[in-house]
Amino acid sequence: MSVEIDPLELGFRRPFTVEVAQVLRIKNPNTAPVAFKVKTTAPKQYCVRPNSGRINPGYEVEVSVLLQAMKQEPPLDAKCRDKFLVQSVLIAADKEFTNVSEIWDSVDKSEIQEKKIRVAWLPPSQGSGVATPVRRQAANGFDATPDTAPPAYSSPQEDTTVADDTAPVSQSESKDVKQEPETAPATQTNAFSTPAAVAATIKSAATETYDELKDKLAKAEATIASLKNEATSGLRQRKTTSETAEQSGATQQLAQAERPQPQATEGVPVQIVAILCLASFLLAYFLF
Repeated sequence: MSVEIDPLELGFRRPFTVEVAQVLRIKNPNTAPVAFKVKTTAPKQYCVRPNSGRINPGYEVEVSVLLQAMKQEPPLDAKCRDKFLVQSVLIAADKEFTNVSEIWDSVDKSEIQEKKIRVAWLPPSQGSGVATPVRRQAANGFDATPDTAPPAYSSPQEDTTVADDTAPVSQSESKDVKQEPETAPATQTNAFSTPAAVAATIKSAATETYDELKDKLAKAEATIASLKNEATSGLRQRKTTSETAEQSGATQQLAQAERPQPQATEGVPVQIVAILCLASFLLAYFLF
């Protein structure tokens, strides 16, 4: 048994030059958890959050579908051919704790249930809310309008967040998503309403930046000059000190060289002379 989807047609109201959001509700009426995946024929045009996930029995998930802003508003009589495809598969008991991506990689294609969702472009309305009309369904439960050609579905590239399906999404978040398109045009209008003021602000900021840079450059040049002077004076002091040290060393060496050296004593020592005299006296005494 597949999941229940509400609504079966997503209606986006003009203008499309801003982002327009809608909410898609996916409910699991089964007694077993279900893995789901949302695909679209225009993945670059829509942002789906979340585009895949897991839903516990009896719970539902609110999927936010965001239509990206267009560069130009399409003609009023233009029809949207974009479609969404919701795929679902029951999660077996042995895969209850398996990652959702691994479940889709190993599932058999025959077990996948699919439901198509059409997209309609609606005229602008005066109310703040975005209404989502539902087409009449045939007796078999499918859309009564046949498809012109089988579309190629792919997952949206803008968002790959997995839904937290432990509790349903609150109604306040849904209202915030619906009111977002109304605030976006006002913000965009205010941004482009005063180009002259924006230009003046940019010019003033550029002038202030130039003056600040000029002051910083002058301060930097003054600092460099002072550092150069300090380096030069320090070098001179070092040179003077070294020269003074060299001169004092040379003076000391010269003084030592000029100091008279004690002359060595020449001749016979006094002790030897006294011994010779005593020996001569004794010799003369005994002989004569």
